[in-house]
Amino acid sequence: MMLATRVIRRPVVTEKAAFASGTFNRHTFEIDSDARKGDVKAAVEELYGVRVLSVAIQNRKGQQRRSRFGYWKTPAVKRAVVKIHPDDRIELF
Repeated sequence: MMLATRVIRRPVVTEKAAFASGTFNRHTFEIDSDARKGDVKAAVEELYGVRVLSVAIQNRKGQQRRSRFGYWKTPAVKRAVVKIHPDDRIELF
């Protein structure tokens, strides 16, 4: 079992994630690459004090970018989409 503060790195703040959190009560977090679904569920329940219904994990590979100065690779990211009980809320902002 990992520490809750090590499992969840930061919330994902995009237009799509904000729409899902407001409409469907699904919150998206960037997580540690070694974290599993059970670790994410325990960490969200501990840090935010809410009931978690389900966790979906996304492994997003890094992409190659280019500009006139050359090529570079964006880092790979592991995300978790967490569905919260309808009676609970997470106020991030």
